[in-house]
Amino acid sequence: MKTIKSFQVNHDKLTKGMYVSRIDGDCITYDIRMVTPNGGVYLENDGLHTFEHLFATYVRNSDFSDQIIYVGPMGCRTGFYFITRDTMSRQQALDLVRQTCDFILDFTGEIPGSKRWECGNYLDHSLPKAKNYAADLKNVLLGWTVEQMIYQQ
Repeated sequence: MKTIKSFQVNHDKLTKGMYVSRIDGDCITYDIRMVTPNGGVYLENDGLHTFEHLFATYVRNSDFSDQIIYVGPMGCRTGFYFITRDTMSRQQALDLVRQTCDFILDFTGEIPGSKRWECGNYLDHSLPKAKNYAADLKNVLLGWTVEQMIYQQ
């Protein structure tokens, strides 16, 4: 079998940030790295789960909702995949992720989609951890530019 592209990226060189990992037709996949791969610290499931619910809800209700294809966690628990149409610029995607961090930081109340009938693991949530992840990501992306979205080989 061929080695898929995401396994061809040298994970020992990755740092926190937002990167373009692949372009397929009119779809752009962004890797949002929230912890350093193989660094010994990983996103915890309950915080990751809540971050996912809030991230997906926010971007799918944004002005770019028609251009959002997918939001989901990486199995390695180092971040998220964010897939958009190419009609959304890289700068718009970066700005939307920054806005998402602010949304999560300001969020209060019931987590969207966290009722038993809405979620397959409804008890596994942590808003405080999701807020911590959002605060850290916001700090990482504070001065981030489109030019930094290229993985270093």
